[in-house]
Amino acid sequence: MELRTPYLIFLGDAPDQLAAKTAAGVAHWRREHCIGQLRLPGCCADLGLPELTIDEAAAQGARTVLVGIANRGGTIAESWEAPLARALDLGLDLAGGLHQRLAEVPRLAALAARNGRRISDVRHPDRDFPIATGQRRRGRRLLTVGTDCSVGKMYTALAIEDEMRRRGMNAAFRATGQTGIMIAGGGVSVDAVIADFIAGAAEFLTPESDDGHWDIVEGQGSLFHPSYAGVSLGLLHGAQPEAIVLCHEPTRPHMRGLPGRELPTLADCLEANLAAGRVTSPEIRCAGISINTAGLSTSVAESLLSQTADAFGLPCVDPVRSGVAAIVDRL
Repeated sequence: MELRTPYLIFLGDAPDQLAAKTAAGVAHWRREHCIGQLRLPGCCADLGLPELTIDEAAAQGARTVLVGIANRGGTIAESWEAPLARALDLGLDLAGGLHQRLAEVPRLAALAARNGRRISDVRHPDRDFPIATGQRRRGRRLLTVGTDCSVGKMYTALAIEDEMRRRGMNAAFRATGQTGIMIAGGGVSVDAVIADFIAGAAEFLTPESDDGHWDIVEGQGSLFHPSYAGVSLGLLHGAQPEAIVLCHEPTRPHMRGLPGRELPTLADCLEANLAAGRVTSPEIRCAGISINTAGLSTSVAESLLSQTADAFGLPCVDPVRSGVAAIVDRL
């Protein structure tokens, strides 16, 4: 699906900054696409964007109201309906990534149909995908993989795209989750694709291209996570990457959401991803390791990055603390 820019970011009545993490990701990586934010009474999140009403945003050229809230249960509050309805009446589209679909709110669905506007529920694909073939195709692709969920795969992919573009390289971030889609303005939320078609969706997302073009594909889950390994494997096979970047968060006491289940070692995770990736990309290699050291002191973080780089003979970075230049050098 494709989203029209610029965005008015709708924060609703988000109780804290964490509840607006989707919006925060968009504002961080695509601030040039954000003309303002709309906060309802009681909202405790703030992106530092201009405060605009729906009418003001429409007058300034907004084309999509992006619901950037990730609330408990992923539901749409009744208090949101009036401003979102006003947006549809003024010719704006709506986009959201909640579990509850905006398009299933009767009032919003009726107004969208009457005004010829589009509602994009980015978690839910708006088309069917083919079965994957695994056939070789031109173009270059990098996929971020991880030892667990939420270890920095999206952030690392976006940082790599940013560094490559800064060097004049032909690179495009390919979003595979709802927040990534809102940042990129398009993509496929692969965790909502029927299992048989996940690899096909990844092939669709990264089609044949020029030899000098890089698709930087956002990874999902982990091959070692019992809940999400199926999505991770389908994405790995369909993306057919020639390069992977292994992402890790070293302070995790256990796999996310699974107390008692330890994270794999970096060595085991790297080998598993390379072995699985060879099914469709026989020459797959690792371009580097990305470690989220936010929970470590500067000295401990620097030591860990240096020791890991020496142990694996690969660039080892924290995209926030040290940037990803060393990984792009290797590419």
